Amino acid sequence: MRYSVRAWINNGLMAIFFLLVGLEIKRELTIGKLSNLKSATLPIFAAVGGMVTPMLLHFLLNRGAATQRGVGIPMSTDIAFALGALALLGRRVPASLKVFLTALAIVDDLGGIAVIALFYTGDVALVYLLLALGVWAGLLVCRRLGVRRLACYLAPGALMWYLMLQSGVSATLTGVLLAFALPFGRDEATAPSRIVREALDKPVRFGMMPLFALANTAIALGNDWTARLLSANTAGIFAGLYLGKPLGITLWSLTAVKLGLSQWPGDLTWKHLVGVGFLGGIGFTMPIFITLLAFDDPGIIQSAKVAILCSALAAGTTGVLLLSRASARR
Repeated sequence: MRYSVRAWINNGLMAIFFLLVGLEIKRELTIGKLSNLKSATLPIFAAVGGMVTPMLLHFLLNRGAATQRGVGIPMSTDIAFALGALALLGRRVPASLKVFLTALAIVDDLGGIAVIALFYTGDVALVYLLLALGVWAGLLVCRRLGVRRLACYLAPGALMWYLMLQSGVSATLTGVLLAFALPFGRDEATAPSRIVREALDKPVRFGMMPLFALANTAIALGNDWTARLLSANTAGIFAGLYLGKPLGITLWSLTAVKLGLSQWPGDLTWKHLVGVGFLGGIGFTMPIFITLLAFDDPGIIQSAKVAILCSALAAGTTGVLLLSRASARR
């Protein structure tokens, strides 16, 4: 089977992107901000609220329609753009706010990966899927036996990617499976997972992600593009990212603190939380990727991209302005 350049980017390079995301999630769960349950509960509740509420808004606006399949589009935050927007404020915002946003976005990524795996797969070829999972099980055995040679993981990982691609399940999930199979050492600078993470960081952020953007964000506006912008799908995307994200993050965090399930950082105010909630509405990579998985209609895809970009611009601008005012008063 022959694939287009865009298909290779979306199935191949995005698998490498998900490998990096998986390694970052694994690190945070092991020694990072999510390793301590007490300090992790607040961003976990915030992230869950920031995923559930946008999906609910989209579902309510598209229930029963063909575009209901896009319910997962507004659930994800682009961590790079969100942290970039926060960096515009420099030292005017508390350092704990960056920690909170990073942990929130990492949990958000994990949720996005789970949604892709559960709801955005095609017809599954069970034999190929079982073979891919068999390769993954073999990698887990190698890790258990103490095998640390990187080639012993990368070569089978490439085979697992091919099998997953043939199975009908999104081949990008191979990156996450491989990330959790790589050995990780708490204090070892030579741990394979750390070597791969550091090797991929700049190429993914400055090479692969721009390629993904070039391949997938081109917007061809037809004669009816204005009518499509008023569709239930675009309304659901905008409402989810611009309203659902801050609403879900704020209300779920407030509830967790009031119930005593989480502890609120003493140097932050609720105005900081609302501002970060809007930054959570900056979606790009994952929302566009889920759009491509959810729809085949070029018109729906193009209007969804416009809605995603407009939402990101509006949410980012609002978040920066709110945080700037909150920091000035502080």
